[in-house]
Amino acid sequence: MNLTIEQNDTLTWHLACQASDVPEDGGVCALIEGRQVAIFNFARRVEWYATDNECPHRQQMALSRGMIGSQGGEPKVACPFHKKTFSLQTGKCLSDEEYGINTYAVKVENGLVYVAL
Repeated sequence: MNLTIEQNDTLTWHLACQASDVPEDGGVCALIEGRQVAIFNFARRVEWYATDNECPHRQQMALSRGMIGSQGGEPKVACPFHKKTFSLQTGKCLSDEEYGINTYAVKVENGLVYVAL
């Protein structure tokens, strides 16, 4: 799905998927405005996150399949290939200062997941 639902001066919200499409404590990938976005349902924390799907370490579209967890209380995702870890809040690489990813606002309403770009 690729449907813009609301726009203001800084954000445009896009319908990404149904909440039921995203496994608890896991992620999926959605194509939004030609960009692969990883969406995570961090059920243990009752929080949702969205980031780039591309791991900048080796330019692989894989972060949506990474493991999520916490490091020092900060939610993170680990690339399934080389285990680089990224903050789900800031996008900062927690295991190598050379890398980083974009993060996006997420909201869930009426069983639908929206991502703002």
